[in-house]
Amino acid sequence: MTETLTPSRLWRRMPLDQRQRIAHAFWSDSEATDDQLQAALLIARQKKFRPKTVVSLDVDRKARHLATTVSLPENLAARALVVYHLAEQRPMMAAFLDALGIAHENGLIQEDNVKPDATKIRAAVDTLRGRFPKDDVQLYLDTLLSQDPEAWGALEGIGESEPQHSDQK
Repeated sequence: MTETLTPSRLWRRMPLDQRQRIAHAFWSDSEATDDQLQAALLIARQKKFRPKTVVSLDVDRKARHLATTVSLPENLAARALVVYHLAEQRPMMAAFLDALGIAHENGLIQEDNVKPDATKIRAAVDTLRGRFPKDDVQLYLDTLLSQDPEAWGALEGIGESEPQHSDQK
């Protein structure tokens, strides 16, 4: 039996360089201050720093510390993944939603409780795989599935074992 994919499990299985990029976006987001404080407290506890010391570090150093924290609480891992995609992957998000025929504004779905048409999922994923790096695509698909398995359950089984296009970046 496979474990349910959750944001913290997704974080844990990512390579360090990928966690580093996500952590950098997380610490750079001016709207994530409450989550950043929680992350600073977590880092302080694990690294035996004072929280004030962690808060005063520059973004790169905080990102390095967060990236080396393998176990994140679900809410922090989820927030970091969302912030990263909104900051760095909007073109891919928009392309996916366009391929699914879902209304959005720059990759952000405008309506609540939108569920994609399962018959369009594979073609939409193929569109992404033909235009974006495979690791970015896989992280995005896994993020969707981990954040809302009910809406994005059709992504289950369309994983890394699928054939990849050779013309990727």
